[in-house]
Amino acid sequence: MADIRSTLTRRSFLFSAGAAGLVASSGVATPFYARGYGRPEFLHGVQSGDVDTQSGMVWTRVDRPARVAVEYSTTESFSNAVRLPDIDATPQTDCAIKGRLDNLLPDQDIFYRFTATDLYDPNRVSEPIVGRFRTAPLRRRSVRFVWSGDTAGQGWGIDEVGMKTYSTMQLHEPDFFIHSGDTIYADNPIPDEIKLRDGGMWKNRIVTPEKRDVARTLEEYRGQWKYNLLDEHVRGLNAVCPTFYQWDDHEVLNNWSASTDLRDDPRYPEKDVAVYASRAARAFHEMTPIRTLPTQPGRIFRKVAYGPLLDAFFVDLRSYRGPNQGEGDGGLFGWRQADWLKRELAASRATWKVIACDMPIGLVVWDDYSARRGSDAISNGQNGAPMGRETEFADLLRFIRDNAIENIVWLTADVHYTAAHHYDPSRAAFKEFLPFWEFVSGPLHSGTYGPKELDMTFGPEVRFIKASGGGIDSNLPPSAGLQFFGIVDINGRTQQMTVRLMDRQDKELWRVTLDPAAVA
Repeated sequence: MADIRSTLTRRSFLFSAGAAGLVASSGVATPFYARGYGRPEFLHGVQSGDVDTQSGMVWTRVDRPARVAVEYSTTESFSNAVRLPDIDATPQTDCAIKGRLDNLLPDQDIFYRFTATDLYDPNRVSEPIVGRFRTAPLRRRSVRFVWSGDTAGQGWGIDEVGMKTYSTMQLHEPDFFIHSGDTIYADNPIPDEIKLRDGGMWKNRIVTPEKRDVARTLEEYRGQWKYNLLDEHVRGLNAVCPTFYQWDDHEVLNNWSASTDLRDDPRYPEKDVAVYASRAARAFHEMTPIRTLPTQPGRIFRKVAYGPLLDAFFVDLRSYRGPNQGEGDGGLFGWRQADWLKRELAASRATWKVIACDMPIGLVVWDDYSARRGSDAISNGQNGAPMGRETEFADLLRFIRDNAIENIVWLTADVHYTAAHHYDPSRAAFKEFLPFWEFVSGPLHSGTYGPKELDMTFGPEVRFIKASGGGIDSNLPPSAGLQFFGIVDINGRTQQMTVRLMDRQDKELWRVTLDPAAVA
């Protein structure tokens, strides 16, 4: 895996006499003729994802059109390797490939590797690149995973330290990582420098051409993903820990919905936000190891069954929403996704049902913050009976209560701080639901903001919060230390769930242990 030295400046990275070799190892796009003399290289490491008891997705990207051999083994030496049919990496997917490993044993370490052969010169063969993951268990063994959101936002890019939160998460050796949206910031350019309020200077060590402006073309959306993968902390976690992805708004642009009006925004020549959403969605699926459903290509909502203790449900509150502004505010789930979630929750026999949700439940997220108008999330700020999007969520909570579906926990991100919220009908305007927890985390490597106001429709209570002060202390850089992630441990013997809220220095900020209803 190519490494980018911390002493390499942006200008020397792009324009030094050795730029051809450096650029090839860094992932910045260069013409084929300029890089065709050497062997193929894997520019952005490896990734795995959507791992269950018997399968997992694997991903990589090559610097040129190539035929890629895919092998996997249960031993690091690859002494018992199984080889899959070769996959051609072509410009159609920007030379990114992914495949599914099937018929795996449960609770088993799986090592996988890729080797690339130049499509135009079979004598040019790459060095292999290797990753690993562990399949989900069939027995009740303890499970650990981490979650967070919000990577490379507000212009805070790869500095001398890099995206350290990723390597901090790796220290805990999680079974998998849930990236809860805002995986990239396609609408947030990254400059060379940002002046800090204390007079200091934040310097982005690496800036690529695609990150100097907002993304509009498919190539530019792909470039947002490639930028994040230049960070050694991100690549390090990806190589040893599966990532389960969902998306939110910044994969396209801030708070996008059917009511997004681009007429007065000169950055976007096309004025239909659906054009950019389509390009962004294609890049999302090309550049992540998310599972592809042949019958519904492009679908993001899904369930990953992770053994008898855990079913993880990934919802998509961006693709099916109505307008953020307008009469009643448009729904978020869409009826097909809502029906799917109800059906899968009712059918689940796992002890815990974790719903990974890209938007918070009881926090008010205005579509137009300055005018306090429109809703980008679930709550509308009126603190009363469910209205607009809240009715869709109330219907889901009522269904959960009426079907006695217990042990549901919500994990969210989006607001750039960390918090623990407990919801109870005794505090709520709407009372037809079972009490539940929502845990909020992030950012991974973005600006930190102050707390959002609570909407009491569903009776949230803040049990813990850590955020910036808001106001003048909004958008604090990652160097301020307020970058957060969460750890979830499910004990194989007691079936208890322990949730810890952490910062990037690996300091535990708060924890709670939950007893499952079945054994309480």
